[in-house]
Amino acid sequence: MTPTLHEVELLPYRPCVGIMLASHSGLVFAGQRLDSEFDAWQLPQGGIDEGEEPLDAAYRELEEETGVCPDLVAHEASLADWLNYDLPTDLVPKLWNGCYRGQRQKWFLFRFLGKDEQINIDTRFREFSEWRWVTTDQLMRYVVPFKQETYRRVISEFECRLLPDRFNLEGKTPRLSPQ
Repeated sequence: MTPTLHEVELLPYRPCVGIMLASHSGLVFAGQRLDSEFDAWQLPQGGIDEGEEPLDAAYRELEEETGVCPDLVAHEASLADWLNYDLPTDLVPKLWNGCYRGQRQKWFLFRFLGKDEQINIDTRFREFSEWRWVTTDQLMRYVVPFKQETYRRVISEFECRLLPDRFNLEGKTPRLSPQ
C-alpha cells in the first residue's frame, strides 16, 4: 500500500554519500542501475554505516560499486552542505524497508588515477549493469527526475574542478569545504 504524503513527510532521510568520480579529461563515471525498469544512470552512492565517517563511507561505497580502491583515486573536494532528495511516494515502501523518505547525502569529488580496465562493476554488491565516462550534460539526460535537482547542485559545485584550467581563466572559484 502506498503511504500518504503526510506519512512520508514524517519519515527521516537516510544518511548517505555520493561520489563524482572524474577522469583525467574531466568526464564523470556514470553507471546504469541494475534494478531499474527505466534507463536510469547515476553516480556511485550509498549509505553511511553507524559510526562511519562520510569520507570513509565514500571510499567504501566507491570500491563496493566500481571495484575502484582508495589508492586509485585522489580526493579533490567535498560539498560543504548535505543535500536531501525525496523519493516518489510510491517508491518509499519498496526501498530500505519503507523506513526513509529519501536520502541526505554528503558529496565527494574523486579523481580517478587508474586505467579503465581497473574499474569493475561486477562486484559483490553489484548495482550497475554497465558504466561509461560521460559529460555532465549527458549524465543529466539519464538521471531519474527525483534526483535531478541534487545532481544539478553537485555539478554546479564540482564543475570548476572537472577541468580546472578552463575555469581558472574565467576567475571562477568553487564553494567547497576544505579537505
